[in-house]
Amino acid sequence: MGNSCFGLKERLMKRLRPLPTVIVIRTCLPQRRSRDFRVVVLGSAGVGKSALVQRWVRGNFREAYLPTIEDTYRQALGCSHKAGALHITDTTGGRRYRGLQRLAIARGHAFILVYSITRKQTLEELKPLYELIRQLKGNNPQKCPVILVGNKCDESRREVSEKEGAAYACEWNCAFLETSAKMNINVQELFQLLINFEKKPAAAAAPAGAQPPQKKSQIPKTAEKLLGKCIVM
Repeated sequence: MGNSCFGLKERLMKRLRPLPTVIVIRTCLPQRRSRDFRVVVLGSAGVGKSALVQRWVRGNFREAYLPTIEDTYRQALGCSHKAGALHITDTTGGRRYRGLQRLAIARGHAFILVYSITRKQTLEELKPLYELIRQLKGNNPQKCPVILVGNKCDESRREVSEKEGAAYACEWNCAFLETSAKMNINVQELFQLLINFEKKPAAAAAPAGAQPPQKKSQIPKTAEKLLGKCIVM
């Protein structure tokens, strides 16, 4: 009788025993979620969207033109970044795949609008894409940045001047760069702009009496001089 009571007591104590400390700690600690910072590259066919992305990701340039339907690249970022990686979507330039472009924009966090300085039509064809971005993502460039890129700046045959490109950027309130994927001009600077934006912490409350920071222009100094006091972003 005594042995059976002792066994019952032991079983009850096992049931009432608290959970291991390690399990309790794990359930209480918040889980850290790593997300990708999604960049969408948009523009007409043949302007060099894929060449820019491949120059940055792989460090090479391909002379042959191969039409793109949609490619994605994932570049891991360091520990100092909020996102785990830069996720780049290289979209199609064809008009048959507007649904893919719309879906990519809806998922994106930042956008690169690419035109060729040798074809003015490619700059004008960006306007509906820019309007779609603002329709889906809102008008705040600080939350959803856009960079206007004039590619192939190494070409001598030019239809779009730097001043014209900067004027479009001013009108759309976005950053502006001229690049060359072939000669590796401003490619690193282009993606560094996006990485710097991703690293910015959420806006904190300013101290009492502090002046709000002045917005800085992202267009080249030469183009800024041509435009006077036009400030972008």
